[in-house]
Amino acid sequence: MSRIATPPTIEAAPAASHAGLEAVKKSLGVVPNLFRLVATSPAALEGYLSLSGALSKGAIPAQLGERIALAVAEVNGCDYCLSAHAYLAKNLAKLDDAEITANRSGASNDPKADAAVRFAAKIARERGHVSEGDVKAVKDAGYTDAQVIEIIQHVALSVWTNYLNIALDTEIDFPVVNARQAA
Repeated sequence: MSRIATPPTIEAAPAASHAGLEAVKKSLGVVPNLFRLVATSPAALEGYLSLSGALSKGAIPAQLGERIALAVAEVNGCDYCLSAHAYLAKNLAKLDDAEITANRSGASNDPKADAAVRFAAKIARERGHVSEGDVKAVKDAGYTDAQVIEIIQHVALSVWTNYLNIALDTEIDFPVVNARQAA
């Protein structure tokens, strides 16, 4: 059970969060516990949805975003995010089990995506302290400056959800996937 009460329905959340939660329901067909928990703070929900929405319009494709989320969740040992992103990676991004396993290990079976996932995992492990060579490697793989910035922003969003779910012990409402490690 979560350490902060999760509103059981959209209607039970603060009124200022209703529109955001309805948008999540329209997009996903359900409102996962994470969103209802965050909705306890309408400002936090607005920030989360705004950043997620902005990144969905960026230069990084959704599949790469899921790969990064899996790598960062494994680094941070977040079972909720691993469970959610393994489900989304398989069912929405159409990644296969071998790719999901590689992503959780901070890699990818796709050579270009591999550079980005390795970079993202290193950012998460090293708390942003990467070298000029690390940035050069991801750029040499074909990523633009804007895409490098978006990769970092995907890491930041994942770290925020990881920390929130770990600290508040969000109840997992996806098929459960447990972390193998935590940094």
